[in-house]
Amino acid sequence: MVRRLRRLELFDRFADGANRVFGGSVAFAIAAGAVLLWAAMGPVFGFGEKWQLTINTGTTIVTFLMVFLIQHSQNKQTEALHLKLNELLASHHEASNRLIGVEDLDEGELDHLHRFYRQLGERAEREGPIKRTHSLDDAGGRSGKEPRRRAARRR
Repeated sequence: MVRRLRRLELFDRFADGANRVFGGSVAFAIAAGAVLLWAAMGPVFGFGEKWQLTINTGTTIVTFLMVFLIQHSQNKQTEALHLKLNELLASHHEASNRLIGVEDLDEGELDHLHRFYRQLGERAEREGPIKRTHSLDDAGGRSGKEPRRRAARRR
């Protein structure tokens, strides 16, 4: 288990470093230079199959490897964002904690929640002042005063 964690940590550090290096302007300049060098070598090699195969192979390999690095980075950033949002939800006494972990719902459940919040937004629009709070607990035909009474009881 410890070895597995160390390997994951090593890969994580490698991926972070690779994303910084390969995502920068220097890496872009090197890649652009390689393409220009390849294009300039076209007349030397008579624009033949080997000349074309060189760029095709190189770009395929780089793309294949970069897909995994980018996906790793995106997964890590998404997880961090979810944790930050969960912290905000958990820390605000009027927010519904039921949405913590919502990213684990299936597509149908997410669609249901999306429709629910759209209806909640429409209700808020109809009911007056823009500063009025409408929470998850406020929806479903309850009066707008109920959440305030509940919040007052918590204090």
